Amino acid sequence: MEEVIRARGHEHVSAEHASTFEVTTDDYLTPAGDCILAIDADRAPADFDADFADACRDESATITVTIETDDHCQTVAGRGDPSLEFTNDRSAVGRTSEYVDDRTILVGAEFAAEGFDRDLVSDLADGAAVTVTLTVE
Repeated sequence: MEEVIRARGHEHVSAEHASTFEVTTDDYLTPAGDCILAIDADRAPADFDADFADACRDESATITVTIETDDHCQTVAGRGDPSLEFTNDRSAVGRTSEYVDDRTILVGAEFAAEGFDRDLVSDLADGAAVTVTLTVE
């Protein structure tokens, strides 16, 4: 199963956060938002199909997030958790930790914002259109 989010980068994308990465429906970004990879997302976790959310609540589920611009693509994997809510209508957050709140879409991520390829981050900082694909297995 998969969910697809369309968003765009922003000049303040720095991808420097060590424990999270985020995609938000907000249409702005301040320099303090160092975990945010893309803004102006057309969907948030609250919009995801109930079957997708249920599949992600299996602690043995593998959840992958693919961030793709016209020129670069990178995938990060994490896992599901029974506490995942998928109720936030603003932001989707991947975490390297086990922490869960209403924005969390996966825990135990392989890496956070700082681990994304710098060429991809450069595209995002240039405001590139981005497709975010979440897959659960």
